[in-house]
Amino acid sequence: MQAKSDRTPSVAQEELRGISRTVAEIEWLLLILVLLYQVFGGPAPKDQAAISVGLFFYGAFVLGFRYTNFYKSESRAKIVVETFGMMIFITWALWYTGKLASPLINAYLLVIITSALALGKRVTMLELGLIATCFVLLLDLSSAGELLSLGTIGGLVAQLAPMLLVGYVATMFSADIRFGLNRAQLLSETDTLTGLYNMRGFTIATERLFAQAVRYNRPASMLMLDSDNLKPVNDLHGHEAGNRMLKMVADCIKNELRHTDVLARYGGDEFVALLPETPPHRAMEVAQRILTAVANTPLEFEGKQIRTSVSIGLACFPEDGGSVDAVQGRADRAMYLAKQQGRNRVVKFTP
Repeated sequence: MQAKSDRTPSVAQEELRGISRTVAEIEWLLLILVLLYQVFGGPAPKDQAAISVGLFFYGAFVLGFRYTNFYKSESRAKIVVETFGMMIFITWALWYTGKLASPLINAYLLVIITSALALGKRVTMLELGLIATCFVLLLDLSSAGELLSLGTIGGLVAQLAPMLLVGYVATMFSADIRFGLNRAQLLSETDTLTGLYNMRGFTIATERLFAQAVRYNRPASMLMLDSDNLKPVNDLHGHEAGNRMLKMVADCIKNELRHTDVLARYGGDEFVALLPETPPHRAMEVAQRILTAVANTPLEFEGKQIRTSVSIGLACFPEDGGSVDAVQGRADRAMYLAKQQGRNRVVKFTP
């Protein structure tokens, strides 16, 4: 399987955990902000009880939702719920501190920035629409017709415009940062010559797959593959021919694998592939198809046809080892035995 730009589940979960920690800090910041405003005499005495009720229930929401494992794993749905909770609390606080004239009106920016950084453009636009609805609810209107007056509409637009701009800019920055991180991750996990995973990417990609095989006692097979004549090709035709041959071999291997299999360049002229949910006899069939594909695909280089072959070692879970390293090490030993026996063959590891 060729390396992909999408993040692996473990990396995505780590990113969500980081975002979730930031959301928690914003929630506590919002609580402290409203509490300080109340302590220093911001709201009228008759409204302080209502503010206290809002602080109590929002604090309980944050503690209960975040620290009682309501969600067993982090998710964007959880962050959506948290931003809606923030929005409700802010609207409640504004209602009792002057409505649209409240000095806390810009607290809505915390919701917008959180959504822009964590949830993307569409959700941010949705929440901006809900904030606009809250603005309408917070208007002091003597009649319904006053809502449609130019003065009222102009005032709403003037107050909402900065928030819309902040939401737009924040989502743009978030998209650029995410693209840069994805690109950096892709480069760090990809072999530049073949476009396959390098060993760092292979380790990350196979960690979860092999853990599932162990947990549910399902078979998994490992292939170690070595290009048989890379050095003679480099010596006779140059390194450009050798590089093209490696890419050709990589393509032949990849074309015989499923999209659920994981293929990586192990280093030099060696490759490694993990075949989840694959017992030994099925893995042997795959290996034989790879042998045939490589042998029947000559490299066209400067008017010449250069043929090559591969030697393949095969080891399987659980009979050949209980860990990735153990199975991979035994597949490697089987591969070297295939080379000793004359190359262009598959050898299954035997104790």
